[in-house]
Amino acid sequence: MNMHPDYLLNQVDEPEDLKPMTLDQLEQLAGEIRQLILERDEKIGGHVGPNLGVVELTLAYHYVFDSPHDKIIWDVSHQSYAHKMLTGRKQAFLDPEHYKDVSGYSSPEESDHDFFEIGHTSTSIALANGMAIARDQLGKHENIVAVIGDGSLSGGLAFEGLNNAAKLHSNLIIVVNDNGISIDENQGGFYSGLKELRDTNGKSPNNIFKFMGLDYRYVADGNDLATMIQTFKELKDIDHPIVLHIHTTKGKGYKLAEEHKSEFHWRPPFDPKTGKALQAAPKESYSSAVIDELERQIKNGVPVMAMNAATPGLFDLERFAKKYPDNYWDAGIAEQECVSSAAAVAQGGSRPVVFMNSTFLQRAFDQLIHDVALNDAPIVMIVRGGTISGDSATHQGSFDISFISNLPNLEYFTPTTLEEMLSMLRWGIKQRDVPVLIRQPEKPVLHSVAPHDNYTHIDYTVAHKGSQVAIMAVGDFWQLGQEVQKELKQKLNIDASLIDPVSVTGIDQRDLHYLQENHDLVVTLEDGSLDGGFGETLARYYGASDMKVLSFGAPREFADNVPQDVLYKWYHLTPEQIVDDIERVLFSAM
Repeated sequence: MNMHPDYLLNQVDEPEDLKPMTLDQLEQLAGEIRQLILERDEKIGGHVGPNLGVVELTLAYHYVFDSPHDKIIWDVSHQSYAHKMLTGRKQAFLDPEHYKDVSGYSSPEESDHDFFEIGHTSTSIALANGMAIARDQLGKHENIVAVIGDGSLSGGLAFEGLNNAAKLHSNLIIVVNDNGISIDENQGGFYSGLKELRDTNGKSPNNIFKFMGLDYRYVADGNDLATMIQTFKELKDIDHPIVLHIHTTKGKGYKLAEEHKSEFHWRPPFDPKTGKALQAAPKESYSSAVIDELERQIKNGVPVMAMNAATPGLFDLERFAKKYPDNYWDAGIAEQECVSSAAAVAQGGSRPVVFMNSTFLQRAFDQLIHDVALNDAPIVMIVRGGTISGDSATHQGSFDISFISNLPNLEYFTPTTLEEMLSMLRWGIKQRDVPVLIRQPEKPVLHSVAPHDNYTHIDYTVAHKGSQVAIMAVGDFWQLGQEVQKELKQKLNIDASLIDPVSVTGIDQRDLHYLQENHDLVVTLEDGSLDGGFGETLARYYGASDMKVLSFGAPREFADNVPQDVLYKWYHLTPEQIVDDIERVLFSAM
């Protein structure tokens, strides 16, 4: 159902439809686009501020340039909603029944106007460099435009891209969308230089872009459509790389988003009048309990340093930072720098506790290997978002068990309850021998008495000792393990053992050995990828024995905007499907 049949946007199927429009009509389109962004985000959640802030930039680009012949690359691409509306995907914003037809990020599968599936930051300039190199080699002549936010410029890859962009002797337009804030507050000295450029209307000699060998131009009001159109007209077909530095307002047109920029960077479904989330936050959370524990450690004289890469809201770190500013370090959107610094903080004698999202930790994999694991740096890391989820393929949290658990010299703990997680955290802070990573559960908080307070050696927690089938339920899949155990009893009258493996890196050889005495099958349940996962670790251990291993998790694929309950059915992760599979394995030879 088209909620706005009278909208001018209905007349726009491709960017070419913008060309005959007057400035007044384009301004009307800008208002319609903002309204549709808000209507969609308030219903299903999404990036609010980033999309509201670039409406004029997007309209001006598509009015002046010739997409997809000319190519635009959005850094992160979480600000591409207006772009999608103007490139054949307006129905996903006009009709609530089609809201989920498109992802929140650019996607070549959706449109020829998208060139990369992007959800991580600081990549656009490097990608634009590559497209310009290919264009020049093939003798083509299209414009290549990269759009990067000021927050994304804190990532090292952005500087690598700028440095190499200056080597080109052909068209490249780098739009720096400077709204003065990242996901949260910008971090680092670079931003004082950006502010100086804004304050001097781009005339300050303290200009890092010129220093790097790039041409430069400044627009004081990047939300002025006429100015952006004229500027793009003047830059179209430029014969050398240039940085177009524009100042915009994040959340433009929605007062609450303009006033609360961090809160409205990304928002779950919300009331547009009050801005409040429609679903109340849980009364207790793992993140809040971790912060409480860090405060206790500091009060006891432990030199804790909480470290993060631009996502404090994800971990309840804002209240910690306000109370203990000298015990908090935000590296900005620079996961590599954050992890390397943490390794050095640990070697320097402090107790770093790093807070990292699973999907963003991928960007610091090299530092995890060389700076942390190779050096036995005794950091503690809380990893959130490690789960099989229905989010965009750009934000998959299902890979961390595989890429972390295969590294030497570190432990990756998978607590099942709040008390177990805090016990692991306390031990990790206290010890100085090994890097400790803790996979924070994402499902509602569970409670139990912590079975261990020392994790020098991994001891599995046997919650129930049965026979024939042993269920190894990793972390957040503990409740799934309980449900499978119950279903096995009801359907097959099997009294299965239920075990918390505690860690996906270290194994308890004693318990694994003794399971062979009265068990025929070990079932592993892990909220992550099967390839390289915990199930494969156990299958390798039991390879020479008669013990069968049946593993459940995610296959090696990118799941793109598929509801979690649908994914669970696809992956055989319902208790009924798991028990059916167990029955086939146990009785197939009979």
